Order: sequence, then C-alpha cells, then structure tokens
Amino acid sequence: MLAEAFCFLMRRNLAEDVPAIQWPDGIELTHYRPELADAVHHLMQLGYKSGGGRVPALDAWQQRFESDPEYDPGLCFIALDADGVVGVAQCWTSAYIKNLVVHPSAQRQGLGRALVLHTFSVFKQRREGFVDLKVLEDNLRAQRLYESVGMRVVRREPVPV
Repeated sequence: MLAEAFCFLMRRNLAEDVPAIQWPDGIELTHYRPELADAVHHLMQLGYKSGGGRVPALDAWQQRFESDPEYDPGLCFIALDADGVVGVAQCWTSAYIKNLVVHPSAQRQGLGRALVLHTFSVFKQRREGFVDLKVLEDNLRAQRLYESVGMRVVRREPVPV
C-alpha cells in the first residue's frame, strides 16, 4: 500500500507590496499560444519528472489545457531564451498558479522567482486579493521559493489519487 501524499495550499496576500522583478539576462516573456504547445508540454513533462506527478500525452494535455473553464492564454506566461521555452507559469482566472516549471538549464538564475512575482503583479492589476497555489509537501525547494516571495501555508491537504 502506498503512503498517502500531502500538499500545502499556499497563499500570497496582494495587499502587500510586490517586490521589483529582476528578469535573468536574455529572457523574453510572452503568453501561451497553440504553436508553443509542444515545447510547453515538453517542459511540463521535465518539471513533473523531478517534482512528482505526471502530464498526459500532448493531445490530451493540450485539449484539457485549452478547454479548461479557467483557461486564459493571457494568464499563461512563457519565458523564452535563445534556445526556446525555458519557463512556464500557468495560471487560472481564479488567481491560482496551476503550474510553475523552469527548465533545468535555466534554474538557479532567478527565473522562477521572476515568473511568480510577475503573476502577483498581473493579479494585483486585476484587483485580486490573493494568489494561491499548491505544492507537494516534500518539494522543499519550491516551498522555499514561494516563502521567499511572501507566500504562506494556509492548510495541508491530501493529494488526490
């Protein structure tokens, strides 16, 4: 029998100031568009491989992603460098960060932090009060990132199987 996994619901109060964003050199920010689906999907697969979970096959993933009732391509932030897609912050219209993935070659350069802070700024402009996300309990590296930008644990929840 597998041990039950848990995650934390984390929240950032947007009434608090959002720190200035410092993008790593050579990064261009854009929004999701269907022609980027293959590269975004590949990055999601890489991210989930090291962070737990799984991503459906490209066609199923793209169909679910683009037909989700909370989907807005303007809330899916894509970081590009000279080699292509190196970061994704997929957000829902409910001020929720669904996925945050940074390519291994672009990690530890501040890209994840910049993407999270950018989402805060966008949701603050949309007059949202909070931004939420869920992170696996054993993903300490991600938890440290989220805490460093002012997110706090709201509750611990079992991960749906």
